[in-house]
Amino acid sequence: MTADGATADGATAGGAAAGGGALTGERADLVRTLDRHRGFLRHTVRGLDDEQAARRTTASELCLGGLIKHVSGTEALWMRFATGGAAAMEAQPVDWEGQFRMTEGETLAGLLTAYDRVAAETDALVASLPDLDLAHALPSAPWFEPGAAWSVRRVLLHVIAETAQHAGHADIIREALDGAKTMG
Repeated sequence: MTADGATADGATAGGAAAGGGALTGERADLVRTLDRHRGFLRHTVRGLDDEQAARRTTASELCLGGLIKHVSGTEALWMRFATGGAAAMEAQPVDWEGQFRMTEGETLAGLLTAYDRVAAETDALVASLPDLDLAHALPSAPWFEPGAAWSVRRVLLHVIAETAQHAGHADIIREALDGAKTMG
């Protein structure tokens, strides 16, 4: 394991069930896959200072610290949905624009610590939920099919896809910053 918590394959430490036992089967696969993509995202910020993590390097508003912040917040948001449905998801306001930027007083180290906490909470939740088929109706939004419901399993697949997509964005931003790449 490296200093940033990643293992040799890019995954972060995780996969332990509540009570210290190892996850098995589908739950282990889901957590390992999510952990691997978390590791790729974390890898893109290795060796950066706060100014570099906050710098925009493309035409988009995205910066590396902002992506860490967004993915962490999104994972926490969806885990609230997994346990409490749309009401729990909507209980805390989301700064839709600010979530993609590092704001005054935020540090990369602080954002990574918060991301680690969210990851540990997600991993513990996956280990403790009695049924991944538990489903809730999605909140009313133009991007969701009206009346649709997602299971915890579907939520986890969404979080994996979100994390992987943003790890790719982060790789492009990092390469534009200083030429470093996650892969290759």
